[in-house]
Amino acid sequence: MRSPHLPAKALAACAALAMAAAAHAADLRVVSSGGFAQAYKDLSPAYERSSGHHLLSEWGPSMGATKNAIPARLARGEPIDVVIMVGDALDKLMAEGKLEPGSKVVLADSPIACAVRHGAPQPDISTVDGLRQAFLHASHVAYSDSASGEYIKRELLDKLGIRQQMEGRAAQIPATPVGEIIAHGQADFGCQQRSELKPVAGIDIVGVLPQEVQLQTQFSGAVVRGSSQPQAARQLLDFLAAPANASAIEQTGLEPAAARH
Repeated sequence: MRSPHLPAKALAACAALAMAAAAHAADLRVVSSGGFAQAYKDLSPAYERSSGHHLLSEWGPSMGATKNAIPARLARGEPIDVVIMVGDALDKLMAEGKLEPGSKVVLADSPIACAVRHGAPQPDISTVDGLRQAFLHASHVAYSDSASGEYIKRELLDKLGIRQQMEGRAAQIPATPVGEIIAHGQADFGCQQRSELKPVAGIDIVGVLPQEVQLQTQFSGAVVRGSSQPQAARQLLDFLAAPANASAIEQTGLEPAAARH
């Protein structure tokens, strides 16, 4: 886990958080999806130091059928205080009564990017036709089982007019990060949230999808209904969304919501 150098404003925010912290430290259980995971990892040590709370962190996709998926965890009644996930999927859980009403905090947007194995020729995907050719020239294409992969499977292949050509050559990968599949040579081209590709060693990110076919995915957090630490949970979400932490979030490949205000 790397330790980011927080700007002076962020350090000031940490100091203010420490003064406002609860008298007794809390164990706060958090599950984050991969898109916001690196930003969360980078910021969590500063939050723990300033608040005195201890974060118990786990990871899982925002959707899908795997046992670690956040909806599946909540359905099993796992004792979770905060979830950080794709905004649309979070809204669905909120409507189902799984999350505290009014507790949603928008954290960042994430574009979809594509990658190849480190050192491999890098296709130019800056245009729609270039992206189309990159898919067609790849022997095996990987995409995720979460928001970006669902978009590729249900919409992008049709927008590119290559659904039939990619049958048997493009696959949705459950649970495992797409970057790892590429790094291990199981695919020679793949696409996922840029923030999920950036931490993976052994790959080169060739670019983001062209604007005409890009899908920005919102990542948000919320307090789980019935949390034993609702005050600390809201405090964590406020900390992650603070303008002082926008630069640390941006460094992970996300576009922080705080920067838009």
